[in-house]
Amino acid sequence: MNLLDIFLIIISSAGLLHGIAFAVYLCFYKKKKTLSNYLLALILVFMALRIGKSVMLNFGNNLEPIFIFTGLAFLLLIGPLLRWYVTALTQPDFKLPHYFYLELVPFTLLFFSSLFVTKNWFETTNKEVIIIFASLLFFIYSHFAFYIFIASQVLKRIKKSYPKEQQTKSQKAIISWLKLLIMGFIVIWISYFLNIIEDAVPYITGPIIYSMVIYFLSFKAFQLKVIDIDANVFKKNDDTQLFEQLSKLIVDNKLYLEPNISLSSISKLINKNTQKTSEVINQYAKQNFNDFINKYRIIEAKKMLSDNKKLTISAIAFDSGFNSLSSFNSAFKKFEGITPSLYRKNISI
Repeated sequence: MNLLDIFLIIISSAGLLHGIAFAVYLCFYKKKKTLSNYLLALILVFMALRIGKSVMLNFGNNLEPIFIFTGLAFLLLIGPLLRWYVTALTQPDFKLPHYFYLELVPFTLLFFSSLFVTKNWFETTNKEVIIIFASLLFFIYSHFAFYIFIASQVLKRIKKSYPKEQQTKSQKAIISWLKLLIMGFIVIWISYFLNIIEDAVPYITGPIIYSMVIYFLSFKAFQLKVIDIDANVFKKNDDTQLFEQLSKLIVDNKLYLEPNISLSSISKLINKNTQKTSEVINQYAKQNFNDFINKYRIIEAKKMLSDNKKLTISAIAFDSGFNSLSSFNSAFKKFEGITPSLYRKNISI
């Protein structure tokens, strides 16, 4: 074994050992015990076993088929664990339903089948064996890609349910972390998949990429403090529901088109005092009441500026709920950076 091989073994094994150390920390040294942290620890352990197989296969001689097939089987386990983890970190009071365990059937079948694979069978050049192994690889990596996609869809739904301007600091941290985690798995998947396609990249690339990804993700996990928080940050409290009720009332009934709408009149509609209504709007809309209302008015005005060229700027100002042309111009410029007339001119070009 030359110096380059030794160096590659060290680099590729570093992430493996770091992942296991991180998993041990999450399970035994982290004071706050959460399902999401346990699931992340399991992902790290099984990824380490999968990467360990790759390192042994690349540098070892005559590796037994059982290690090859069990290593591949772990990918059938990591996919579901990834989906469960993303769900556990975004769904308050999440508990694994019993039917979730059905997703482990492919892993279980392959894992126990691997115990019966003989070296003579695996090393034969028989066409049927080659077809079976190729089909198995295709299924495993398709299965893994499918679960990465499903995990990304779970995250997408959360981002849709919690618009960026309404997210708390903890919610933003979790969403940023999960985005990085999913991207990390995509990079790992690509590095292995490219090796399958006629050795487009060296096989050792997978473990090296994993080491880089796991060190980066570990750093981000501590930086974002996601191992200290859980899905309870996504619990909808009374203020969240109040803001949703208020927004729905204003948008569905187009109350923002009423020139005399006020904080007081809206507060009466939702049976709250003006101070509470103002607090909720400031917290979740990140705007004061006037800007919150004007935002919808400007959206309406832009539609009229685009769709009806015959309407004057003044008419649009009053039709969209403003009391004066000057207040309309000021609000429009604040939100769009240009005057209404220049906006109309630009869309006409």
